[in-house]
Amino acid sequence: MPDPEKLLLKSSLGSDTAVAVETGPEDAGWEFIGLRVQRIRAGGFINYSVESVETCLVPLKGTATVESSGQSWTIARPGSLFDGKPTALYLPVGSTMTITATDGDVEIAIASSRASEQYPARLITSDEIAVEIRGAGNAARQINHIIPPEFPAHRLLVVEVFTPSGNWSSFPPHKHDVSNLPAEADLEEIYYYRIDPSEGFGLQRLYTADGSFDHAWVITDGDLLIVPEGYHAFAVAHGYTAYYLNVLAGAEAIRTMQPADDPSFAWVRQSWTADSNEGLSSWRDIDARVNAGAGHRR
Repeated sequence: MPDPEKLLLKSSLGSDTAVAVETGPEDAGWEFIGLRVQRIRAGGFINYSVESVETCLVPLKGTATVESSGQSWTIARPGSLFDGKPTALYLPVGSTMTITATDGDVEIAIASSRASEQYPARLITSDEIAVEIRGAGNAARQINHIIPPEFPAHRLLVVEVFTPSGNWSSFPPHKHDVSNLPAEADLEEIYYYRIDPSEGFGLQRLYTADGSFDHAWVITDGDLLIVPEGYHAFAVAHGYTAYYLNVLAGAEAIRTMQPADDPSFAWVRQSWTADSNEGLSSWRDIDARVNAGAGHRR
């Protein structure tokens, strides 16, 4: 396991830097995935090209036009990051693209994975992004499935997770660092976090089964965590909402996100019943049920 201080990257959200935070296989010391958070001023553009990677462009703020291989698409995030679902874009291996901010400033997460199989470019509309309420009680959270296993891509997998005030997510703690299908897939993973309001914080734990590595970080707005192996779980402070973008990929023969729970905490799943989340459709619904107004500013 790498030095824990090198796993957490701090972003430059408070500056005018065009790239807020970035990591890739060489930086992370692994084989496949990377993430770049790109900011483009209103009316501006960037040219971006990839060789041996497939990409997914997930707008975090604003609206942009993406041109590649003679085609053009519009991607957008309506409202703030915590409002609704985005329109995202998948681009295949070897793409060259021009991204233009068409309606105010834009912030885009460019998720990537090394890949060798070619799949067609595809706009991912907000209607196509399935929403799942996972967990229960104060371990309930909202999952937006942007590039799920059934999506036509080679290795890249992308989801958004919204964790409401005081709740846990990625719980029970789980890992995916051993190729042992169907019980567990071996996957690299990146967490990119945003906190609302931005002065809030979360706590992220990462530990190995043998106890040789056990570390926790205070997570602030804009942080990025590299997760090479080990069990992991996250919690957000009461009164704040956390978002994180998960980027995953591996070399499994089938596309899957199959995790393995820490046996010490796996029993928690058995306490969740079929009606635990009845009537819930978003993280706001979870917050209303669990906190009943507590933690809300008046």
